[in-house]
Amino acid sequence: MSLELFGLQGIPLVQEGDNIANLILDALKRENQTLEDGDIILIAETLISKAEGNFIKLGDILPSDDAIIFAKKSQKDSKLVEAIIQEAREVVEVGPDFIITETKQGFVCANSGIDESNVDDGLATPIPENSDLSARRIREELEEASGKNLAIIITDTQGRAFRVGAVGVALGCSGIDPLWKRQGEKDLYGRELQTTEVATADELAAAASLIQGQADEGLPIVIVRGFKAFNNLRNPDSTISPLLRPKEFDVFRK
Repeated sequence: MSLELFGLQGIPLVQEGDNIANLILDALKRENQTLEDGDIILIAETLISKAEGNFIKLGDILPSDDAIIFAKKSQKDSKLVEAIIQEAREVVEVGPDFIITETKQGFVCANSGIDESNVDDGLATPIPENSDLSARRIREELEEASGKNLAIIITDTQGRAFRVGAVGVALGCSGIDPLWKRQGEKDLYGRELQTTEVATADELAAAASLIQGQADEGLPIVIVRGFKAFNNLRNPDSTISPLLRPKEFDVFRK
């Protein structure tokens, strides 16, 4: 089994109102590439927020009392902290150089997923308002243009509890189930799997993150080709929600 990943060259700095599907099609044309059945297109979340005009103007923010308190504890700018609070359902924990929150979309992550990189000074981009919907729109446009069955995954990089370093994770998806439930399959010794569930969208996002990079690589869109389970996981109505652990099962927040 082999898996092919390649980053699309020449994606311009995205502006508000840009059509991401068209940018992908233009980049493929320049590289003499075409989309194939089963292609999975992974797109960095910053592109989505920028194209949708989803910016935070940090200079316009007035910090609250809570933001000032959290800023001192986390050693962050109080205006950024206020933005983090506004993008959160719940502040889970505050520590040196981090604020763990549950975002409006239900992700538990550092700093509500707000990103200050790859945007103009004084701006920040929050997590897209609805990554599943954004992914679906892009997939439908690309499928109509190509005639192929595709999947889209919106990616971010986040830290992990008990581990050092950031990895790629999925924020939204369309066209493929994000969770591969393998209960009932057999292992090498013929034993039936009882609980095995694979966070496929996160694994694909992590693989793409190696190409997307974290600095000036300029490869925010990666295509994965040859994923053998695509047909098994194909789902035009998929969302990211199966990957979100319900709070009642989160033993670390009880």
